[in-house]
Amino acid sequence: MQRWSYAVALPSHRRSATRRQRRIPPTAPRSMPSMTPQTPTPPAPAAIPDAPASAPAPQGFAIRIVGAAAFAHLLNDMIQAVLPAVYPMFKSEFQLSFGQIGVIALVYQITASLLQPWVGMYTDKRPLPYLLPSGMIATFIGIAMMAMAGSYDMLLLAAAVVGIGSATFHPEASRVARMASGGRFGTAQSTFQVGGNTGSAIGPLLAAAVVIPHGQRAIAWFLLIAALAITVLFRLTGWTVRHGQAKMSSLARNPGTGLSRGKVVQAIAVISVLMFAKFVYIASITNYFTFYLIDRFHLSVQQSQMYLFIFLASIALGTFIGGPVGDRIGRKAVIWISFLGVAPFALALPYANLMGTAVLAVAVGLVMSSAFAALVVYAQEAVPGRVGMVSGLMFGLMFGIGGLGAAGLGKLADVHGIVWVYHFTSFLPLLGLATAFLPRTRSA
Repeated sequence: MQRWSYAVALPSHRRSATRRQRRIPPTAPRSMPSMTPQTPTPPAPAAIPDAPASAPAPQGFAIRIVGAAAFAHLLNDMIQAVLPAVYPMFKSEFQLSFGQIGVIALVYQITASLLQPWVGMYTDKRPLPYLLPSGMIATFIGIAMMAMAGSYDMLLLAAAVVGIGSATFHPEASRVARMASGGRFGTAQSTFQVGGNTGSAIGPLLAAAVVIPHGQRAIAWFLLIAALAITVLFRLTGWTVRHGQAKMSSLARNPGTGLSRGKVVQAIAVISVLMFAKFVYIASITNYFTFYLIDRFHLSVQQSQMYLFIFLASIALGTFIGGPVGDRIGRKAVIWISFLGVAPFALALPYANLMGTAVLAVAVGLVMSSAFAALVVYAQEAVPGRVGMVSGLMFGLMFGIGGLGAAGLGKLADVHGIVWVYHFTSFLPLLGLATAFLPRTRSA
């Protein structure tokens, strides 16, 4: 017992040296020969003093950080949800076609998607913590431009600026959530993502209550939300500067088993197919669901916004459920359930009445959204040590595919009608069969 108390009394760096000395018999203290045969057993208790110094305190603190990142995501995506929510208003005020509405969505989504992987790749090597509030400042400027826009070209420019803000926010905020995850990567990612989905669901409601009745200039009220988000992100950045980089370094040393180069290419190809199926289908609802309801069931704009809110809220709930379930049963299992489980609901939706459409939209949102956190964490495990690049790539694919899908579906709606579009997209979830070709990964 004398030797154990001696080890505990030393500082941590001296304890490590003492333990290393005990493993080498020639350097063991000569004054305690009776302890030499027992040297294999003392290391078990000797590790105890190190654990409390790093585990309990940060774990409670990490919950607040993940929550703050999710809240910032909620505010960010609430602002961005204004854009598709006011498409009907822009269509009537600026005399736009469905194709032009699709181009606005394309400009926003492509601007966001093209920049995100590059932002993540650069900050993997050279961290830029203050990029988070800087991105929200860009969103602030974009919203102000949108409120004052007097032409279609100005709307396109405003959408591009908001896209730049999104491109700098998502990879960095996702990195912070992983820093604070404590190893529960799926749960942290889904919590972060559900913040964004909740904001996307609330955004159309605020647009219906504030913007639609009072016109385009009322978009400026969302500048207050952007200012709050900037404040939260500055505080979050302060934590990242003080603690986050050390946490990220320790996680990056052992994030997963990784895959060979060929398997990584195969995984990215399959993920791209799955993301295409998921986000083109979701784009058909988030961008055109109000038009579909107005055309088929003759609802008003504000009534249709309520149905869009129900769908987006179900996406938020499904995302929240999907992360912890993926931590428990595996990423690939969640992906299978997400795509094949949603197929019957998607195929039935174009034939349902108004009540059936609402019920099926909720089922689609719940089931299909559960896969995103699993896809992100799967990709992070497949390419260890590149959290920013992978997060940027995944969010970039989400925005890029969604933008291309929105533009393409707008053109199809101009030619064939919006109801035809929903018959066409109902088959997209069947592409989830590509999950069979995902290589297997194993979390650390």
